[in-house]
This record gives sequence, C-alpha cells and structure tokens, in this order.
Amino acid sequence: MTTRDVVFPAGRQALYDKNRYSPAIRANGLLFVSGQVGSREDGSPEPTLEGQVRGAFDNLNAILAAAGCSFADVIDVTVFLVNPEQTFEKVWPIVTNEYWGSAPHPTLTGIGVTWLYGFDFEIKVVAKLPA
Repeated sequence: MTTRDVVFPAGRQALYDKNRYSPAIRANGLLFVSGQVGSREDGSPEPTLEGQVRGAFDNLNAILAAAGCSFADVIDVTVFLVNPEQTFEKVWPIVTNEYWGSAPHPTLTGIGVTWLYGFDFEIKVVAKLPA
C-alpha cells in the first residue's frame, strides 16, 4: 500500500481526525481536495447559505495554501447544492464574483443533492501542484 501524502490546513486536523478523512492528498503532480463546507472550527455549519459558501471557500483556500497552491491552480471543480432550484441564484454570484477569478475557468460539475450533513453547499476540487 502506498502511503498517502496528506495536506492538513492549520488548526483543523482535529476535525478531520474526528471524521476520519483527509482534507487533501497529493498524487502525481495533482492535489485532490475533499469536499469542503462552510463549517466553523467546531464543525457546525455557518447559519446562512452565503456564510456557508464563503466559509467553504475559506476552508478550501486554507487547504490549497497549505499545499502551496491557490485557486488559480484549480483545474476541476465539483459543487454540491441542496435545493439548487432555490439556492443556485444566491450561490453563483458569490462563487464567480468573489472567488472564481478570471478566465480561463476550471471545469465544473454541479450536482443537486437532498442532504449534505446539515449543510447546503459543498465544493471539492482537483488542483495542479506547483513544479
């Protein structure tokens, strides 16, 4: 078995240990980031959808930074939304105007779901590691 090259953002390892998953794994020049939600330090959700989106990106950006990356290195994005018919129009302007950056944009898959462990938004990415 290959040892996983795990990336932990500062101050969050206890949360990942409790839930038994890795925030990100380096492999073959890529960084595979687990789905990130807008959780507070104790793991509870931010109370508003907008807060969850911003918190998810804050958590994502902390993981990317711990690996020496930024969102500019992201090549593939998967977004999960609870009730996308009601939430997409609120979420997408935050994503694209505050975090997405300029073109060319990463690839995107958007998935509507019915449950995200008490959250309404989750984002997972694959990024290219610096040489």
